[in-house]
Amino acid sequence: MPITISALANYPIKGLSGQLLDKVVLNTGQGFPNDRQFGFARPDSGFDPNNPKPLPKTKFYMLARDASLALLNTKFDAESGQLTLSASDQLLQVDITTDKGKKEAGLFLQSFLSLSEEETPQLFEAYPHRFTDVSVDSVAMMNAVSIINLDSVNEFSNVIGQEVDPRRFRGNIHLSNMQPFKELDMVGQQLVIGSVRLQIVQRTKRCPATEVDLKTGKRDIKTPKLLREKYGHMDMGIYAQVLEGGVIANGDTVDIGS
Repeated sequence: MPITISALANYPIKGLSGQLLDKVVLNTGQGFPNDRQFGFARPDSGFDPNNPKPLPKTKFYMLARDASLALLNTKFDAESGQLTLSASDQLLQVDITTDKGKKEAGLFLQSFLSLSEEETPQLFEAYPHRFTDVSVDSVAMMNAVSIINLDSVNEFSNVIGQEVDPRRFRGNIHLSNMQPFKELDMVGQQLVIGSVRLQIVQRTKRCPATEVDLKTGKRDIKTPKLLREKYGHMDMGIYAQVLEGGVIANGDTVDIGS
């Protein structure tokens, strides 16, 4: 069976849930559309939206340290700037392209995480800056696309005897029908999807964010530790850069180029 795209997703706000897409337009040298466009920074982060510099992910509110963020459902409309955050009986709908909206979003997250006033999150945007974990490596990596091989996740689930939701790995593109963990040995090769060409540039080392059950907001699988124990590394997925842009969609066939 050919390798195919089984899901596309972006994560508009660093550390919060993603949203599924039917198709996207990738542009040469740019990242996945509307992905990690915003970030909830900690008050002492030092981030300056007028002079954005990549910062370690510890400067932001994110799953690796704030597991209960998994319980927030996120929906972002890029055209209107409308953000919807919801969890149980809590709901926020606000335009986060405005300073007022960003402040309201920060206060909502403060309440949701039961933070003190001094810990109030600050929501930032500084396009074309992206709040990706690998932004600290280079501008090119800041715009890398995250790819997950679902067959690798399934094998990992079988090996540890526990179902692992692939959404834990927060990939932009999910691939099916690829040999488990084959992608890790493909750095330097290309993925070809119609007119689109992606250069695989790096394996994705996993952090404690992947330990969190997305349904309960609790840590239940020591993912990095188990990957290291079972496979001798902590990698799941790859990063790729867009060499040639175009439209990609669910169900598209993916070829491996040299």
